[in-house]
Amino acid sequence: MIYHPQTYSIPDKRMKPFIDPDEIWGYIRNTREDKKRVRDVIQASLDKKRLSLEETAVLINARDPELIEEIKEGARTLKEKVYGERIVLFAPLYVGDLCTNNCQYCGFRASNKDVKRITLNEQELIGETKALIEQGHKRLILVYGEHPKYSAEFIAETVGIVYNVTHGNGEIRRVNINAAPFDIPGFRTIKDAGIGTFQIFQETYHEPTYKRVHLGGIKRNYEWRLTALDRAQEAGIDDVGIGALFGLYDWRFEVMGLVRHVNHFEAVYNVGPHTISFPRIQNALSLDIDKAHLVKDDEFIRLVSILRLAVPYTGMILTAREPSHTRDQILRFGVSQIDGGTNLELGGYSKGKQETQDLSKGQFQINDNRSLSEIMDELINTGYIPSFCTACYRLGRTGEHFMEFSVPGFIKRYCTPNALLTLAEYLEDYASEETKQAGYKLISKKIEELGQEQKVARLKEKVDKIKSGQRDLYF
Repeated sequence: MIYHPQTYSIPDKRMKPFIDPDEIWGYIRNTREDKKRVRDVIQASLDKKRLSLEETAVLINARDPELIEEIKEGARTLKEKVYGERIVLFAPLYVGDLCTNNCQYCGFRASNKDVKRITLNEQELIGETKALIEQGHKRLILVYGEHPKYSAEFIAETVGIVYNVTHGNGEIRRVNINAAPFDIPGFRTIKDAGIGTFQIFQETYHEPTYKRVHLGGIKRNYEWRLTALDRAQEAGIDDVGIGALFGLYDWRFEVMGLVRHVNHFEAVYNVGPHTISFPRIQNALSLDIDKAHLVKDDEFIRLVSILRLAVPYTGMILTAREPSHTRDQILRFGVSQIDGGTNLELGGYSKGKQETQDLSKGQFQINDNRSLSEIMDELINTGYIPSFCTACYRLGRTGEHFMEFSVPGFIKRYCTPNALLTLAEYLEDYASEETKQAGYKLISKKIEELGQEQKVARLKEKVDKIKSGQRDLYF
């Protein structure tokens, strides 16, 4: 079952709400633009120091176009320092859209009676997984509505089904979860299924706005959701993802809320979230929100750049909500993960590429309809390294252990070689001949750039083994 927050007490004072709106607005309103101060904050981030709320507010309050460009350039430089040129790829797979909540921005909300509710059965789930493997995917995020049917046991069962699917040379090597909050025992059950990241978005950190857009269901309880990933941490899930839905409230407050959430995790659990997502409001069936806080493109690029500087070691996810030209532009300023070939319809992947979207069959409108192969071509041709790597999760480099590697900057020693190896797999198993040639040209170029300390000889040997038929090689 999904545990109702009114019947479950928070067992630890560490899990009390940590968002103080007066504190956040105090920093935003009382921090003034100063060129030297802005540049000092950018430099602190480039020295790989996580920013405080006050320092984040300094960047938020920069209005001078010259300073805004310096913030964006700082974000681009930092991304290259920490993550290199790799972009991790994944796909969302909707398992069920039953939902008891009534969220004004969501096409799956309970009051939308035009939605034909679907929960994939085992064979349908296997079919969808095979369709995604055929594209070349290795990493999925399973998405569930908030409903008693989608219990911890149900989620664990579906994770097991996905992991057991093999198709040709492919399989899914990492399953992440986007689902409702659970209590600690529920999170433990899901952890035992071998998941990667558990992702829960607060949507908005501004409690009055939260109450206005969540009109019914368990999700209406702000505190239960805010402390959800604390319970996940207590259950042993040290790989968690946070996010805000930009457009519900002032973007400056939401950026500060996300940074405050990161601070909370680091103070209590000695590790920040593995990822931050920053989706923007898009059209949805019966969308009903105050549009006063919709985020313009230039503001969106600014906030992404600020987040990159504020949390240097946190992965940042940009989804197909955004059109391709926006995604291509924002990749430069801090994004480390994107989805590819996305289809939000329940059972939609096995039907083939979606040219037009029926809003009654999806949670929201997606605006990047490119196939995974099209995105792979674009990334390769612009010099990015597409990555399907899952090595860290299977070698235990998560949570605090991940920070031990990433904070000193050592993660590139693993991420770039492993990205190149997964790219080689994709080229051998799924790419056109033209893409294969361009991809191996990129691999050769990047290997030479790594230098001897990156154990180039071993990497070349592993690439040759992949060409000869071996799979799933990593450092």
